[in-house]
Amino acid sequence: MSKRKIIRIDEELCTGCGQCVLACAEGAIQIIDGKARVINEVYCDGLGACLGECPEGALTIEEREAPAFDEKAVHEHLHGKKAEVPLMACPGSGPRRIPSPRPGSGGARPSPQLSNWPVQLRLAHPNAPYFKNAKLLLAADCSAFAYAAMHPDFIRGRVTVIACPKLDENEQNIAKLAEILAGNDIQDIKLVRMEVPCCGGLMSIARKAMERAGKAVPVDEVVIATDGSILQGEAD
Repeated sequence: MSKRKIIRIDEELCTGCGQCVLACAEGAIQIIDGKARVINEVYCDGLGACLGECPEGALTIEEREAPAFDEKAVHEHLHGKKAEVPLMACPGSGPRRIPSPRPGSGGARPSPQLSNWPVQLRLAHPNAPYFKNAKLLLAADCSAFAYAAMHPDFIRGRVTVIACPKLDENEQNIAKLAEILAGNDIQDIKLVRMEVPCCGGLMSIARKAMERAGKAVPVDEVVIATDGSILQGEAD
């Protein structure tokens, strides 16, 4: 082995947010046991595209002995990721349009505003008719639990898809969102995420999907605090 530039990850600083995973086009980094790790040094080109995505400064480039970068191995690795077994079909995941708005149950309870099913991005059907000319809500899984007025403030008037950039397989989310953008004239995206660092990866998913689809769609990012307040952006 000869010396070359390669990524170094400081596990003490790493929070496992996963933003470096999204930034690594070669698929060299994965989150394992809550920390970012290089799964195979031959996948790392040492160019450092992931460095600026780490909010904790846990990534640096060092020069040391390491196996040579193997572009062929990277291609096979990425091809293998795309060929992974898809999610098992669920009888309840067929695309459905839900009449909206619907009356609440009385009192102060707000009316449900969800207009489409399914909402998990990985289960979404890119050719579902409700995506045509839609305003899209791309929300982090946890956001609806933290923000009490999610339905009237963000879901109303939009087609909803949700994802978790920390726990999901993000290649699937990027690919699915790219299909939705490529096949439909999405008007804009309201992106609602939590303040925690790992949730910042949702914007990376949106950007990579637009790049892959060749579509530039306006994105309005809203950041929700864990106490339920809005830290950035505003409701529709």
